[in-house]
Amino acid sequence: MKPKTQKILARDTNAKTVKGQKKGFITGIVYLSPYNISGKNLCPKASAGCAASCLNTAGRGRFQKIQEARLKKTLSFLNDTETFVSNLKKEIRKGVDYAKKKEMIFVCRLNGTSDVAWYKTGNIMQDNSDVQFYDYTPNLGRMLRFLRNELPSNYHLTFSRKENNEAECDLVLSMGGNVAMVFNKIPTSYKGYEVINGDETDLRFLDKKGVIVGLKAKGKGKKDQTGFVIHL
Repeated sequence: MKPKTQKILARDTNAKTVKGQKKGFITGIVYLSPYNISGKNLCPKASAGCAASCLNTAGRGRFQKIQEARLKKTLSFLNDTETFVSNLKKEIRKGVDYAKKKEMIFVCRLNGTSDVAWYKTGNIMQDNSDVQFYDYTPNLGRMLRFLRNELPSNYHLTFSRKENNEAECDLVLSMGGNVAMVFNKIPTSYKGYEVINGDETDLRFLDKKGVIVGLKAKGKGKKDQTGFVIHL
């Protein structure tokens, strides 16, 4: 019997993406082992605070079986990228069909717990031009390319604040980009910019431009002392 292929896309399995269904969206997310857990750093721009506070440990991620499944998935991606991408594309199409049956729209976040340059991998976005992709990234070069409209038109990025990239955040905001910041409590404004509640949904591509996306600390982030979490 042929071994069962491990599922790649998690479809509305976390509390925040489920909220998107009220707006007519079903979200598929890829959760890989972040940072250097797999032996290869899939978050090359991660800071100490970012790594320590990673959402990898939030929600169902606190369970050992989930961690093992993410590692297995990550190793599959690293060891046979072509097959992984082929299977991922098939799951994306299944997600589109599933959403249509529900009279909803399928959207996709490929970096649930990683920071892979998916827009350069296997034409995933180009071959699924009817799907809205989105991610968060602390990679300034990638974010600037997005702001200059140099990435696939169906790919939306929100920049991620860390404890060591304040100047980069200021630059992105000044250019009309959005920056996600983690707070102990979400304010209505910060540093002169409007703060929207990013925990209401995960549909970042619907956000207005030039705002701070406020997120509450989750998982190990609740105990952060590095400055990654902004304490008000």
